[in-house]
Amino acid sequence: MASSSTVIHFLIFSLFISLAFSSSTKPKALILPVYKDAATLQYVTQLNIGTPLSPKRFVVDLGGKHLWMDCDDGSYTSSSFRKSFCGSAPCSVAKATCNGGCLPGHLRPGCNNETCYVVSENTIKGALEVGEISRDVISLRSTDGEKSKPPVSIPNFIFACANAWDLKTLATGSNGMIGFGRERIALPTQLSSSFGGTFLRKFAICLPSKSSKHGGGGVIFFGESPYIFYPFYNSSKSIDVSSRFTYTRLYINTIFTGSSTVIRGPPSSEYFLKVTSIMVNRKSIPINSTLLNFHRNGIGGTKISTIEPYTKLESTIYKALVEAFEEEIKIWNVRKVGGVAPFTDCYTKGSVGMTGLGIGVPDIGFVFEKKKNVYWELFGANTMVEVIREVMCLAFLDSGVVPLVTTPIVIGAYQLQDNLLEFDLGSNRLGFSSTLLFDDVECSKFKF
Repeated sequence: MASSSTVIHFLIFSLFISLAFSSSTKPKALILPVYKDAATLQYVTQLNIGTPLSPKRFVVDLGGKHLWMDCDDGSYTSSSFRKSFCGSAPCSVAKATCNGGCLPGHLRPGCNNETCYVVSENTIKGALEVGEISRDVISLRSTDGEKSKPPVSIPNFIFACANAWDLKTLATGSNGMIGFGRERIALPTQLSSSFGGTFLRKFAICLPSKSSKHGGGGVIFFGESPYIFYPFYNSSKSIDVSSRFTYTRLYINTIFTGSSTVIRGPPSSEYFLKVTSIMVNRKSIPINSTLLNFHRNGIGGTKISTIEPYTKLESTIYKALVEAFEEEIKIWNVRKVGGVAPFTDCYTKGSVGMTGLGIGVPDIGFVFEKKKNVYWELFGANTMVEVIREVMCLAFLDSGVVPLVTTPIVIGAYQLQDNLLEFDLGSNRLGFSSTLLFDDVECSKFKF
């Protein structure tokens, strides 16, 4: 539980930021573009930061704790940049560390001359770095849900300067990573705090299936708005995708403690769901349900990730999925062939045809909360990859066995493409659309 002084610091800092905006300037929703990098399969957004405003590129990390960037590459100069010093509100809000314990209740002489820091993580590389808590102005475009509107600037946005990063593992041109997780200094919560109670703690993400090289681009929404897209067949006909939402609960899991016997660890910043079964052609596959439950040491549950390119399944779950899929697909006269990295289960296309929902194979779905009507159905566009002509692979990966694998199901980015997902942090629920291709819509069909 947060100390009373930390809570007070957070409230004071939030009030300070929100007072910078009059009621007439407070938007109801903001947007960011999101692009797929063809080389890395990472998703990248562009955020304007500093004075003067300068565009920076960040890899989107759905469960990331905060925005971190390399501040020493020579491209970042800003007159509004500020470091945060020990004992300050930003340090407290960020739950940051100071050398010698310069935190509320542990102050010592001279500590207020030191900057505070957090541990920043390159989740692509799996590497950690010390990031100094810093502040600067950022700018995002506002929206009415139908198209982009004038930009809005947010002062004193808290982020981490992780100066020693090797950015080679990130998409070319990236300056760092931007976190959307369950933390006070993650982007969604900071935006909500900046504008007060009128700006809902909610965001929605629509990942494009086409890379930026092929003109693809999706959108990330923040706050309350309709989600208006336009079908291929009629660029003047608007469709509010939120009308297609099905909802399920978001769970808070604990960080894996490395032991099967220790008491519950700290809460994870990532987003978890409770999958109760997986279906192929609406037939349940055999799964050890114990794997799907949440356990006190952080093992279990289902996680959503933008960092994993493809959904990863614990070995026994993966094998059950492949067996069920092959049983259903054999009527199409397909033949199994050698795997094509990173995939292990690949097939000739046989008599399988193409549909408006992708390759016409049996659907695969996740059932939530033991309710069959709360069902996220995936079709060929999100389950198969055509790796070479006439050869298709199942777009799922075998991640290994528990306890080496802590999360038995990690829903990856390929399965999210051209689906709209709304993370309602106030109500602690996920709204999901299933594929937008039903309406002849893609995530690229939002009008910026």
